[in-house]
Amino acid sequence: MNQVNELEINLTLVKRLISAQFPQWADLPIEPVISAGTDNAIYRLGEEMAVRLPRAEWAIEQVEKEQRWLPGLAPLLPIPIPVPLALGMPADGYPWHWSVYRWLGGENATVRRVEDEGHAATALAQFITAMQRIDSAGGPAPGPHNSGRGVPLAARDASVRAAITTLHSIVDADAATAVWEAALQAPVWHGKPVWLHGDLHPGNVLVEQGRLSAVIDFGTLGVGDPACDLMVAWTLLTAQGRNLFRAALPIDDATWLRGGGWALSFGLIALAYYLDTNPVLAGISRRAIDEVLADYKNDLL
Repeated sequence: MNQVNELEINLTLVKRLISAQFPQWADLPIEPVISAGTDNAIYRLGEEMAVRLPRAEWAIEQVEKEQRWLPGLAPLLPIPIPVPLALGMPADGYPWHWSVYRWLGGENATVRRVEDEGHAATALAQFITAMQRIDSAGGPAPGPHNSGRGVPLAARDASVRAAITTLHSIVDADAATAVWEAALQAPVWHGKPVWLHGDLHPGNVLVEQGRLSAVIDFGTLGVGDPACDLMVAWTLLTAQGRNLFRAALPIDDATWLRGGGWALSFGLIALAYYLDTNPVLAGISRRAIDEVLADYKNDLL
């Protein structure tokens, strides 16, 4: 996890940036959007747009990446995703590029529960399959820009074991270690790198009328091992939903096991980092750990 040194962003600054750089939108109302995310500040601009500004230096590469790739990916995906409409420039004391996006309706799944889990499981499987079928030539390889999402699991070994040690009083350390070591033993991905969202959890999906309606926040977009995106099976879905999700995906047992490893590593590392500072992300992380360990104990992983 990156240590966040947040830049102060407020409504007055955002209004100045919009007025100076996009005067055609200067008269539209602007209001902050409450989010548990740590990378960006988000403001709603009128009824149809959103403004997204990096809060910390380590998140600024996400702007260029999303501006470059999302317009081409969006038409090829079965679920709506954010589409950049404009690129903002550094100004008025704000030092980085920023983006204006088309607004996507719905509420975050951390606020509004997914009621139709069957639809969510199938829709997510179709989304992931569609992502993986898109030509990944020239796509961004895993690195600091996406927190290494898509790398071989072994690259996360030291961080996972450190998190297990940190969380030993609240997590079953023996079970977590056993699951992690089993995932490390799974055959590694030898295929062509595929497109990954990289951060599929309840904080990055929207829900309308109980159904999954959009996938948001592509800051961890990249190409790599497809197992990474399977972590949504444990961050969002129940055991029943996972069965539907897995059945709808063209994957082998090794990829599924690595997916469980990704979910566990995400949960452990994030929980150790956010335990005392971000209850929403800590809750998502704890759920991922609990679901993975439950599947392992029930011989479902």
